[in-house]
Amino acid sequence: MDKQVWDTLVESMKNAYTGGLGEGAVPRPVIMPLVRGELVGLIRVRPTSVGRDAQTGIAQLSNIAAAAGADEVVLVWETQDVATACQLPVTGPAPCLNMVHATKDGHVLHQLPYSVEPLSDSPEGQVSAAPRWLPAPEPRPGGELVPPIRAAVDFSFTPLEIDHPSPFGVTVLLMEEDGYSIRLTDTFTP
Repeated sequence: MDKQVWDTLVESMKNAYTGGLGEGAVPRPVIMPLVRGELVGLIRVRPTSVGRDAQTGIAQLSNIAAAAGADEVVLVWETQDVATACQLPVTGPAPCLNMVHATKDGHVLHQLPYSVEPLSDSPEGQVSAAPRWLPAPEPRPGGELVPPIRAAVDFSFTPLEIDHPSPFGVTVLLMEEDGYSIRLTDTFTP
């Protein structure tokens, strides 16, 4: 992935997290598959229940990448959000926006820690906040990933065996039916 594409994805995700915190919520985990350097789209995990369902929902983000024949993926998640949803211990900096860039040959973990700056209370009683981005540690090739993210990375490069004339199209439809939010680029719209 070239530096300009990576920088654009990082800035886009930081903006999404800033917007989400401003509305009192952290955006759900996301996968962005790429095929020959071209972005397939942005897929956000479906609504999940706490525990095993959250772990499964995150791991199944890989289906879209596998169906597209992705040669690289970027997964994005927030440390505390995934730990809480999946009932896992918090590992690494928290709060922290994590981005992993992966290929079938390995991955690099990028961590973007932040502190939370309270902004105001809304009339509905929600507290809005903004991240204050802190200095990021060096990217970590092969950095430790929590189990559902690790599964999503691993399965992104495992071909799906679907007996259908359009495996990618049917995967998109099935994932949308399950509640995944899928925004595809024009090139990959089935």
